[in-house]
Amino acid sequence: MPIADEYIPNPNLKIWLDGKLVPVQDAKISVYDHGLLYGDGIFEGIRVYNGRIFETKAHIDRFYLSAKGLRLDIPFTPAQLTDAMLETVKVNGVKEGYIRMVCTRGVGTLGIHPFRTVSPSVFIITDRIAMFSPEMYENGMAVITASTIRNHPNALSPQIKSLNYLNNILAKIEAIDAGCLEAVMLNHEGFVAECTGDNFFIVSRGRVRTPAPHCGLLLGVTRNLIIRLARKRNLPVDEAELTRFDIYAADEAFITGTGAEVCPVVEIDKRKIGDGKPGPITRQLIADFRQYIKEGGDLGHAS
Repeated sequence: MPIADEYIPNPNLKIWLDGKLVPVQDAKISVYDHGLLYGDGIFEGIRVYNGRIFETKAHIDRFYLSAKGLRLDIPFTPAQLTDAMLETVKVNGVKEGYIRMVCTRGVGTLGIHPFRTVSPSVFIITDRIAMFSPEMYENGMAVITASTIRNHPNALSPQIKSLNYLNNILAKIEAIDAGCLEAVMLNHEGFVAECTGDNFFIVSRGRVRTPAPHCGLLLGVTRNLIIRLARKRNLPVDEAELTRFDIYAADEAFITGTGAEVCPVVEIDKRKIGDGKPGPITRQLIADFRQYIKEGGDLGHAS
């Protein structure tokens, strides 16, 4: 049964909407909002661990950079939105969960004109999330390469985390049709960019390798953390142009994302990666990531 038929939001949840906490039943966006009509808006997905917000500053900074890229004026300061996230986490009693923070262009005319709108709207949801099964984190997952490519960077900057995810969704459909939950997306030049919602890494001859920023990927917060953790272990890290051959010939592979965390990849396009099991460097980086979370890392506390 599709998750949409199973999932009903907790009726006791409170949603932070334009400066106020409201019951989930009353958290409504107008059908005239340009975020709905045209995908004109931005979002961040953020983890909560033990009641604390993961990499708060990095997510807030990226949220405002995305807004700047769309010439979208967020009607709250970074400090106000940080407090709003903490307040929403606390009021909903979220200990282990997920935050979705969204800013839309706001209510406007039916034309595409972005400045014939009243005011941007911001809302914050706190809820649970489960990206993949526990078995996948332990034994690894299979992925495919999608025929749907990433947006050309001259069409839409990959650094804008916008509400328009249609090419990612089409690639996700390809993955699901192939019996997988994730797909590697190539850029317009045929180099590896990222997955449908995650960043992609390989390990080759002891080197950790991931697509370079100019390859058309969103610079993920967890991606950046894994690079820091790898370098802390004195592992060589390359941000490079990766081809399909590079990923087929890799010794190990894994994906990273705030929602997905760090998950091993053991098969791509029906080809076994390495020996078909999560490799030692992947397992070490997963352990380092979990230790970082356990020790607090850069986590804001909802107290």
